[in-house]
Amino acid sequence: MKVVILAGGFGSRISEESHARPKPMIEIGGDPILWHIMKIYSHYGFNEFIICCGYKGYMIKEYFANYYIHRSDMAFDFQENKMIVYANVVERWKVIVADTGLNTQTGGRIKRIAQYIGNERFMMTYGDGLSDIDIINLIQTHEKSDNIVTLSAIQPHGRFGVLDINERNGSIIGIHEKAKEDGIWINAGYMVMEPEIFNYIEGDSTVFERGPLEQLSAEGRLGVYKHHKFWACMDTVRDKRDLEAAWTSGQAQWKVWEG
Repeated sequence: MKVVILAGGFGSRISEESHARPKPMIEIGGDPILWHIMKIYSHYGFNEFIICCGYKGYMIKEYFANYYIHRSDMAFDFQENKMIVYANVVERWKVIVADTGLNTQTGGRIKRIAQYIGNERFMMTYGDGLSDIDIINLIQTHEKSDNIVTLSAIQPHGRFGVLDINERNGSIIGIHEKAKEDGIWINAGYMVMEPEIFNYIEGDSTVFERGPLEQLSAEGRLGVYKHHKFWACMDTVRDKRDLEAAWTSGQAQWKVWEG
């Protein structure tokens, strides 16, 4: 089953980093977050990827074109005018890097790579989310249903303090962090889709999370897989620092692979 990764946005909320490179190429532990996402899927045996590029997509193309250079020891023989790459990392990946347009919306990007999917079930996620989600369980949940899309959902920890306000006199009567038990679930990406999804996407201007998913929800064809463990989205510089700290300290919960 192929894995589609949306990697074409501008990353405006982390512009301190994304002004120089696409958001999925921002590094965690010396490797792009895109690499971390691919390693998660590869751990479960899924090694065919379609990367939907847009903003500064050439940097993603160059990364894969020179993958061994990025990850291997090298020798330079100037007398013989040759370069030797000692490939110490071998990936089983097959990667299509597709230019899906600079200003294309999320749905449009998916529509543009339909030719590479054909009439097959596929997976999709965003290029900025990390998780220890069990991909096999996600797929099995989808297979047991009649849904066109099954998306993963998580309950986020509250980042901001919640104020309890006495509306009668305007005083604050309590401050607390928003807890998971409050019952809010959000889309965590990591989806499984049937090829019929392409019929729900009109074109480049389609925002996938609005029209298509809302229509599927109304039809009762949108399923959910609830993930109760780790998930994080690299949306801001603070998020990047938190993920970097977790990786450096050996506490990266999304690292489900060996090595």
